[in-house]
Amino acid sequence: MTKAGQLLNLTMHDGSRHFGDLPQSALWYAVRDHVGRLPGAKLIGFVTDHVTEAWIDFTYQGHTFFINDQYGHYWFFVQDTDCPDDILHTVLAHFRQLLDPEGVATT
Repeated sequence: MTKAGQLLNLTMHDGSRHFGDLPQSALWYAVRDHVGRLPGAKLIGFVTDHVTEAWIDFTYQGHTFFINDQYGHYWFFVQDTDCPDDILHTVLAHFRQLLDPEGVATT
């Protein structure tokens, strides 16, 4: 998991950047609804099989983000690998309020 203050920098095959992960401590629907609580964020897609996986897509500050659940964590991706780190920190901090409010996530 991503420690508070740290970002991952893993480039995926599609060119997006995996920049963080947090514990899967809330259901997909709660995470999807939490997007709307980030001022300026707009949900643009939500797909789930209702059993094993979900993808949540949203825009924020002119960038496109994706959240996917994997192996008990939510993985966070940004389409533009040049997205400024301060925006990535803001996104992770916002979702940390829901998923890891005690700030105990570690790498």
